[in-house]
Amino acid sequence: MEKKYVFVTGGVISGLGKGITTASLGRLLKSRGYKVAAQKLDPYLNIDPGTISPYQHGEVFVTEDAAETDLDLGHYERFIDEDLNRFSNLTTGKVYWNILNKERSGDYLGMTVQVIPHVTDEIKSFIYTVGRTSDADVIITEIGGTVGDIESQPFLEAIRQVSMEVGRENCAFLHVTPLLSVPSSGEYKTKPTQHSVKELRGIGISPDLIVLRTEGEVDEEIRDKIALFCNVKRECVIPNRTVDELYYAPVMLEQSRFSELVCRALSLPPRVLDMTEWDAMLRRIEARTGTVTVALVGKYVKLRDAYLSVAEALHHGGYENGVMVDIRWIEAEELTPETADELLVGVHGILVPGGFGERGVEGKIEAARYARTHGIPYLGICLGMQTAVIEFARHVLGLSDANSGEFAPESPHRVIDLMPDQRGNIPKGGTMRLGAYPCQIVAGSRLEAVYGAREITERHRHRYEFNNDYRSDLERAGLRISGLSPDGRLAEAVELPDHPFFLGVQYHPEFKSRPSKAHPLFRALIRACLEVRRI
Repeated sequence: MEKKYVFVTGGVISGLGKGITTASLGRLLKSRGYKVAAQKLDPYLNIDPGTISPYQHGEVFVTEDAAETDLDLGHYERFIDEDLNRFSNLTTGKVYWNILNKERSGDYLGMTVQVIPHVTDEIKSFIYTVGRTSDADVIITEIGGTVGDIESQPFLEAIRQVSMEVGRENCAFLHVTPLLSVPSSGEYKTKPTQHSVKELRGIGISPDLIVLRTEGEVDEEIRDKIALFCNVKRECVIPNRTVDELYYAPVMLEQSRFSELVCRALSLPPRVLDMTEWDAMLRRIEARTGTVTVALVGKYVKLRDAYLSVAEALHHGGYENGVMVDIRWIEAEELTPETADELLVGVHGILVPGGFGERGVEGKIEAARYARTHGIPYLGICLGMQTAVIEFARHVLGLSDANSGEFAPESPHRVIDLMPDQRGNIPKGGTMRLGAYPCQIVAGSRLEAVYGAREITERHRHRYEFNNDYRSDLERAGLRISGLSPDGRLAEAVELPDHPFFLGVQYHPEFKSRPSKAHPLFRALIRACLEVRRI
C-alpha cells in the first residue's frame, strides 16, 4: 500500500488543540487497523526545545532515542501508544543547521542556496524519512504556528509540494480554526475561519476537512455557511468541542465521522472501528469514586504545561486505582519549614518533578523532608530524587552543608555531582544523559515490588548524578539504593525501606505512562496515597 500523508494546520490563533486533534486522529486510525506515525514541524529557530524556558514552551518531551522534542509528542505517544523517535520533531533551526553544514561541506556544488528548493527539500526529506524508515501506513504531520506566520511559510510550501508529488489521493489536509463568538451577544462568527482558509488556499492548499474548535454545540446553519464559503462539504466541517476529560476527544470527534472522512480523503478503506481498549479505559475514568490529593512541588507551576506528562501520569494512576487525583500545585520557592504545615495540610502524597537551576531547590528539599518525617508517600523524579538525597544527607547523615555541585560547586559535601568523565572542557549538551537507559533493580526492594521486574528501561534527561563517594555512608544511615546502571556505577533509584512509600528515581517515568496503562510508579504512588487516606 502506498504511504498516506495527513497534514494538520492551524489558523487565526495558536493553542487551539492541533496536537490533541492530531493525536485523536492517530488513535482512531490505529483503531481502524492502520499503522500510524506522527510528527510535529515547529517554525522556531532553536535546534530543539531543550534550551527553551518551560515558561515559553512547556515541558520538553524526551523520546527513546534521546531526542528533546515538543510536548505535543507526549500527546501523540499517550493517545496512539507508539514510541516516537528523532524523526518525529523538526524545527526551522534544525533545517537551517543541516543546510548550512551541507553548504560548508560542498554538497550543493556551487549552487545558490535558497528557500526554494533547498529549505523546502530539507523539510520534505524529513517528512518522507518517516515513510521510509517505519512500517506506518499513515503519517500524520502537525504544522506548528498558524497560517499567515512568516516563519511557517516554508513548511506550508513544503507540504503543498508533497501533495503534488505523492498525489492528492494519498494526501489529506486538515485545518483547525476557532469558532469565535461575540461576548455581548454570544453569536458565533465564521469570518475568522473564512479568512484563514482563504489565506491557506492562497498558497495552494485546499483543506479537505475543517475542524472547528468550540466550547459548545455547532448548529447546522453554521456548518452550512462554513462549508459554502470554504469550499468543503458540510459533513467535512467537524466540531471539536471542549470535553471534561482529554481522552474523550477521539470519541467526540468520531461522532462526526472524523476518521471515516479522513479515510475517504485518503482513498483508504474505512475498515471497522474497534475502540474496545479505549472504551474500557473511559469506563474506568467514569467509575472513579473519591479523591486523593497529591502536592506537586515545582518551580514552573504558573505554567502547568511545564509538567504536562507528570500531571497526566498522576491521572493515569488514578484511573487504575479507581480514584480522582486532585493536584495541589505548590510553588517551590514558597515552601519553607515555616509554611510547610499550611501548604501541605491534608495532602495524601507529594511529588517533586525534574528541573534545572538553583531557584526553588530549597523548597524541594523541604518537600522531601516533610514527606520523610510525616510518613507521606513521596515520589521524586530526576531533581526530585537528587533533592531527596540532599535532604537525607543533611538531616539524617548529619552533613548540614550537603548539596549538589550544580547549585553549590564550593560545597565540601556534594552528594550530587558530575561524574569524573563529565568534567573538563565539554559542551553542556555533551554531559547530558538523554533517552532510554537500562536499570537493574535490587532484589527485595520496594522498586522491584512496584515494577514486578529486575530489569527495566527508562528515559533520562539530566546532567548530575548521585556521588558514589557517599554511597556507603548514606546506605549505612538507612537510604537504600534500589536501582543501578548495569555496570553498577550509577545510582538510578533510592528508597527508604521503613517509610510507607518513599521513592526517588533519576529517570523520567512520566514519559512512558499511558491512559490505558499507567506507569507502575504512578500506579503505586496513587495506591499508597489511598492507603494513607484510609488511615
